[in-house]
Amino acid sequence: MAARESQVVLGLDPDLSALWPGSGAADSRGAEGEALPPAELAGRAMLEHCRALIDATAEACVAVKPQLARFEVLGAVGRSVLGAVVEHARAAGLMVIADGKRGDIDVTAQAYAASLLGGLDTSYGHIDGLGADLVTVNPLMGLDALEPFVAAAREIGSGVLVLVRTSNPGAVDVEDLELSGGGAVWERIAELVDELGRPGRDDGGLSDVGAVVGATAPGHLARARELMPSAPMLLPGVGAQGGRVQELAPAFLPGRAGGLVSASRSISEAHRLTGGEPAAAARAEAERMRETAWELSAQVR
Repeated sequence: MAARESQVVLGLDPDLSALWPGSGAADSRGAEGEALPPAELAGRAMLEHCRALIDATAEACVAVKPQLARFEVLGAVGRSVLGAVVEHARAAGLMVIADGKRGDIDVTAQAYAASLLGGLDTSYGHIDGLGADLVTVNPLMGLDALEPFVAAAREIGSGVLVLVRTSNPGAVDVEDLELSGGGAVWERIAELVDELGRPGRDDGGLSDVGAVVGATAPGHLARARELMPSAPMLLPGVGAQGGRVQELAPAFLPGRAGGLVSASRSISEAHRLTGGEPAAAARAEAERMRETAWELSAQVR
């Protein structure tokens, strides 16, 4: 972050109907919108698109966040494409956040952690895995579903991002419900994040257990930071979902690295709003976001 003066995370959510020209998108559907191509052709187009998007925006970003389902939908081909995209991102000097929102019983969680982070799994021995730096996890099943991810991450120096208060409209259906003892469901999850992260705080005061807190509900940010003073926050929902960088100041209270500002369509589809060549438009939007977030974080003390 310091080297690039950026907190921007490039979301990679490749949609075969919205790939950049020249990446094979023109071949993915016929003029009348007929059936999608075989998985191999689709995978090739997605890989070319993601590589071009990374190349265009890498200097303004600190990480990529591949949405795993967008790749997994292509089966084995998609998993291969995902690995190639991660490799390309690393070559560009970017961290990788595997956005899979996994969460299951302890043994299954351990396998998920090994597949995404790599490291040691007691059933299979050493696993290379995807090699992500961070992975998003779902806390619905409780602490024993989160602890295997945290343990695996600490073993290899990676981190975990727990869903706390998400950016989708349906967050109000469960996450905002009031508990009998007071406070909302998401606030209890935030307390668990702080508890899990205390042993993993670094010298700068940040923990290796962070939180996903949607930028679409900035009114929750101050309370979230109060409950999780050391958690890095991934802030999705900027741009296409309506979130604004200017409203994210509480995320940066521990320092500039306290907030990761994530955007997908607002960067990859910037050319649809501004016109012109996709790569140039994406680069300009990523740079605009980078400047806004960096200036905002400088004002937070």
